Amino acid sequence: MRTAFFTLLTAFIVLSFSPAQSLRILSYNIRNAKGMDNVTDYKRIAHIITQSKASIVALQELDSVTQRSKGVDLLKELSDATGMYASYGAAIAFQGGKYGVGVLSKEKPLNQKTIALPGTEEPRVLLIVEFEHYVVFCSHFSLTEKDRISSVKIIEEQLKTYQKPVLLAGDLNDTPGSTTMQMLQQLFQLASANGLSFPSDQPDRCIDYILMHHKQKIQVLQTRVLNEPVASDHRPVMVELNWQ
Repeated sequence: MRTAFFTLLTAFIVLSFSPAQSLRILSYNIRNAKGMDNVTDYKRIAHIITQSKASIVALQELDSVTQRSKGVDLLKELSDATGMYASYGAAIAFQGGKYGVGVLSKEKPLNQKTIALPGTEEPRVLLIVEFEHYVVFCSHFSLTEKDRISSVKIIEEQLKTYQKPVLLAGDLNDTPGSTTMQMLQQLFQLASANGLSFPSDQPDRCIDYILMHHKQKIQVLQTRVLNEPVASDHRPVMVELNWQ
């Protein structure tokens, strides 16, 4: 009995005083690295990512070896330039290659999968990348409200798969207070601060977000929209989180 008691006591202490997890995450719709100056510059995007010091980068609008990108695998270019692991989720076949979303990470992923989401204008996807202590959902929602609402319901089902904290980051194509965001905030805690992120030269709306699903409330150490008015038509959104 004494041995069992001390085993349980030790387990309680470990769980109660386990170290906090801290994570900096960036969400960025990069429009294939085509800036507001109509210059396509991969190095410029890579520099922004490196300067942000993010451990996770959720990216949207990525060509992979298309005619438009002149055969360049954009996510691989950024991976090579930043030294981060690359996870790609293709939404459509496009111009001899693919077009979709991606995640860059300093930590090597355990696994990844891509889930189809509804898209009236074009197919959409949810890229799920699992790590040891958390899971990242990356997406670029449809322009159609009905599709966005259906996407939230699919995400809700995917959440049931994981016991770890889940981060959702991406261009969700809807504004704070919308039906889409109200539904998501029934599932997630909003980590980003509804900062204006689009269009990048004179932003007047928030459509880029970072949210977190976890049984315990998280601490947001900082959240901001980076002052990048040229590199893409969106500005990057960054959050630093801390949770037990």
